[in-house]
Order: sequence, then structure tokens, then C-alpha cells
Amino acid sequence: MTQDSPIIVERQGPIGKLTLNLPKALNALNLDMIDLMAAQLTEWEQDDSLACIWIEGAGGKALCAGGDVVALHQASGSYGEQGASQFVQDFFTREYRLDYRIHTYPKPIIVWGSGIVMGGGIGIMSGASHRIVTETTRMAMPEITIGLFPDVGGSWFLNRMPGRTGLFLGLTGAQFNGTDALYCGMADRLLPSSGKDDLLAGLAELDFSADSEHNHVLVSKAIQSRELAASDQPAPNLCTHYDVIQELTDGATLPEVYHAIVNYSGDDPWLQRAARTLAAGCPLTAGVVWEQLRRARHMSLADVLRMELALAVNMCGNGQVKEGVRALLIDKDRDPKWQPAVLDDVTGAQVAACFEPPWKGESPLSDLR
Repeated sequence: MTQDSPIIVERQGPIGKLTLNLPKALNALNLDMIDLMAAQLTEWEQDDSLACIWIEGAGGKALCAGGDVVALHQASGSYGEQGASQFVQDFFTREYRLDYRIHTYPKPIIVWGSGIVMGGGIGIMSGASHRIVTETTRMAMPEITIGLFPDVGGSWFLNRMPGRTGLFLGLTGAQFNGTDALYCGMADRLLPSSGKDDLLAGLAELDFSADSEHNHVLVSKAIQSRELAASDQPAPNLCTHYDVIQELTDGATLPEVYHAIVNYSGDDPWLQRAARTLAAGCPLTAGVVWEQLRRARHMSLADVLRMELALAVNMCGNGQVKEGVRALLIDKDRDPKWQPAVLDDVTGAQVAACFEPPWKGESPLSDLR
């Protein structure tokens, strides 16, 4: 593929490289990129000369800042229209299928998560066998700002974070750094951002074999030997604020937790920003986040992705995404007119309706095991 392709495919000895190549858009994930990556992973799984996969983003600023929400805006329904185009279902079906493929891929997949890693970028990174962050990493699931919800498996990985940090991140869209990513289980190693080429060169020289488990161990040791010293890692937010997060989220109902967060009266800028984001965010999304984490506590990853597919199609169909993306990225007035406008007006029936499968018969992801 050419350097103009949205996905650059390269070989470096036994390593297959996939580079997300829309740097001006911070490598936002579109349907062509999803399909190209999925096809290449399928081809490389059968290639015995290839031992591991490397995924990175072009431009140095981001692995991937999220999905192509402008395209989703165009295909989504407005308030009162009820329904999204077939494109919406196709996009999320193929994106979630790619995410699941990465989670279950037999060969090592190394994701270089330097710079911005948000939304769909986290979907790519979270399932990789070797997830690398750097001192420049900025991660978030900020879907509450556009009327979506933490998808790409968010119901699964947010529930596995320490305490109720996953609930807090899902509700507030708060950014977290590489040190935080290690703490909450979203990354495996923190390396210096300047160390990418050295690591790639080292990986290319490893004594790989046909044994995938052996190759996983080799990759793990190569990455571990290059890890940034703890004293040089960014100052954390999640573990520093763990006790406050637990206190703010220690409610039996969503309204209790919501009002505790938005009424945060401390002087910490990170928590203040989180409170402001939740207060300005989509009230229906807040209800969905609370319910998706409750429902997914004991679900398999495959069941989570099937649930999230229904949620994604419905949130694009009920007007939330159309309005959220309009306010943030189209008109850029940052004044979304949410319906319902406040959390207290969100009903249990409205939240439950978001989880109802919008298709007849089996889920498009019914074949995920």
C-alpha cells in the first residue's frame, strides 16, 4: 500500500507493521481503516514467516483520537426521527469485530500508544497482547461529550479497573496518562517516546519461532528491558485521587453519584475538569453508563460487544449523537441541546430502550464466541 493509504502496511523482518495514517485527523478511525486492518490481520495470521504485529499512529501526536464521528453524525438520526442509517450499524459491527479480533489474535500484537489514545483508539489498544504507553500518552473515553457512551469494550474494561475508577472515567471522560494506564490495567509497560525505533530494531533481531507462546515471552522481555524508570514516569492522577473518586462515586443510585461529582468543591484542577465535563455532558449517556456497567459485570467480552452494538446503533438513532457531534465538531458552539436536558428527567424506560436490539433476529455479532 502507498504512503497515501489510510493504513500503511509494512514488513520489518518477522514484524508486520500497521500504521494508522490520517495524522491531520489524529488518525481518527474510519471504515476503510477498519476493513484494511482486519483484512491484513487475517492474512498475517496465516503467514508463518511473520511472528508478531506492530500497530502505531502516523504523525507522532496520536495513535488514534477516536472514531470518525463526523461520518457517524451524517448517518445518525435527529431528535424525533428515531433511526440511523445502515452505515451506522455497519461501522460499529466491523469496528467491534476488529477489536474482538485483536483481543483473540494468536500472535503477539504490540500497540505503540504514544500521544492521544481515545475512544476507538482505546478499542484497538485494549485488546493487544503488549500495550505500550509513553510519557506523552493521553487517554480518555470522552463519549459523554458527544452523546454516545464508552464503547469498544468499555463495559468490559471499565468494570475491571480498581474500585470505581472505571465508573468515574466513563461518566466524566477524564483524561489519564501513561502512569494511570498502568495503574488501571489499560497498559502493560511505559517506555520513553524516543525509544520506538530502538524497540522495533530489537524486536526484529529476536529469535522467533513457530511457537506463539515462545514469541509472546520474547516480546515481553524485550519491552520490559526498555521500560522507563519509575522516577521518570509522569505523575499519576488516578491513584493519587483514588480515595476521592471512591467517595464521589459511593452512592447507591446514579443521581447520588452524579450530583456528588458535579458538585465537587475541592481545588484540584483534574477533578474540577471532570466535574465540568459530566455537568455539560449528555444526561442520557450518564444513565447508559451506569446501566451498561451494571449489566456487564459478569458478561463475556463477546456478549459485551453485542450489547454495545445495540447501544451504539440506538444512541445514533435517537438524536443524541447527532446533537452532540453538531455542538462539538460541526457548528462548534459547544452548546448541545440534550433531550432530556437534565439527568433528573431521564427515565428508566428511556435508558432501557437504548439496550433493545434494533434489528430483527440475531445480532450481527452473533458469531463471536
